Amino acid sequence: MVVREKILDLVVSCFKRHGAKGLDTPAFELKEVLTEKYGEDSGLIYDLQDQGGELLSLRYDLTVPFARYLAMNKVKKMKRYHVGKVWRRESPTIVQGRYREFCQCDFDIAGQFDPMIPDAECLKIMCEILSGLQLGDFLIKVNDRRILDGMFAVCGVPESKFHTICSSIDKLGKMSWKDVRHEMVAKKGLAPEVADRIGDYVQCHGGVSLVEQMFQDPRLSQNKQALEGLGDLKLLFEYVTLFGIAEKISFDLSLARGLDYYTGVVYEAVLLPTPAQAEEEPLNVGSVAAGGRYDGLVGMFDPKGHKVPCVGLSIGVERIFSIVEQKMKTFGEKIRTTETQVFVASPQKNFLQERLKLIAELWDAGIKAELLYKNNPKLLTQLHYCENMGIPLVVIVGEQELKEGVIKLRSVASREEVAIKRENLVAEIQKRLSES
Repeated sequence: MVVREKILDLVVSCFKRHGAKGLDTPAFELKEVLTEKYGEDSGLIYDLQDQGGELLSLRYDLTVPFARYLAMNKVKKMKRYHVGKVWRRESPTIVQGRYREFCQCDFDIAGQFDPMIPDAECLKIMCEILSGLQLGDFLIKVNDRRILDGMFAVCGVPESKFHTICSSIDKLGKMSWKDVRHEMVAKKGLAPEVADRIGDYVQCHGGVSLVEQMFQDPRLSQNKQALEGLGDLKLLFEYVTLFGIAEKISFDLSLARGLDYYTGVVYEAVLLPTPAQAEEEPLNVGSVAAGGRYDGLVGMFDPKGHKVPCVGLSIGVERIFSIVEQKMKTFGEKIRTTETQVFVASPQKNFLQERLKLIAELWDAGIKAELLYKNNPKLLTQLHYCENMGIPLVVIVGEQELKEGVIKLRSVASREEVAIKRENLVAEIQKRLSES
């Protein structure tokens, strides 16, 4: 929890820095709200048992509930973040940080704005967070659903197969081109020559020069949709250059993002293996953040079909937690799980009352303090507890101290002790804590 809280604090403070307000929605939604929004992944939704009344399902992500919220409340413009649990009936693989219940952190910008400005800010936020977490080198792959659809059209994919071929392409990070091609041809009935044409495109990746190159592509440049997408990407590259993050962005024609609701730019951040990792079996965590533009989703929930364009991102904190935890194991880092600053101890018997009076004084002054729940604990036991728990200071009250109206203040690390007047104790502790 300590590691998680640190990571979530960093993520949320970045969202706030970019002007987002927080939002929360219920853990479950009406079943009909969730169905047919996730393409082939719809089978992974947890349905609640029918107990009469409405049919409900646990939420699968935070985006569809956000779109439902905007439509229900007729909100046309909102910049929001949401941190919450979501549920998926996956087979859990702990190593990759894939679970059936996990936390998502989303940031979205809803509203009609000039093209690519909010989209570029989303990429900037992803860069700020991934740099801030110091996970190592990363790359953000960018593509556009319109370029993908245009590519499918010019390669000869029947329109009825766009979505299913799209989710095959989405597996390219995890599977080789050979395996993906086999799935498209053998399982999904795509003609082999069509698959090969797709192969020529999806193995391309590069910077803004690749965008220019695709403008010149004899097949792709004939497609109106693809040209719109390329035009937007050109603009996007201009803005990310001004934000100073262009070297982190790669135009990648294989990037598909399996979800059905994306309509424009899509992006996904991956951690790059260090040379040492690449030689060993690289810990393939997959993407650590992703998102895109979904201009039609809100309209699906509006009785009149009014659209609200949206773009957003999701930080894969669960995967990030597992990377950070593994790093800590590797480097043998110990982390304190509590924040206690002062321990209240006594060397003699029959001092429980004094310890209780003293600890109440510390708590009331806002100092984080603990004592052992025993009438007469041994001093050594008390000091060991401090060392094990990483508590920096001990205050000791015994007969001698009581007689002289002082309290002993001991530093656990250096084992130095000083006697302090009882009435000055709180001030002295606060002074020490502010120095440390």
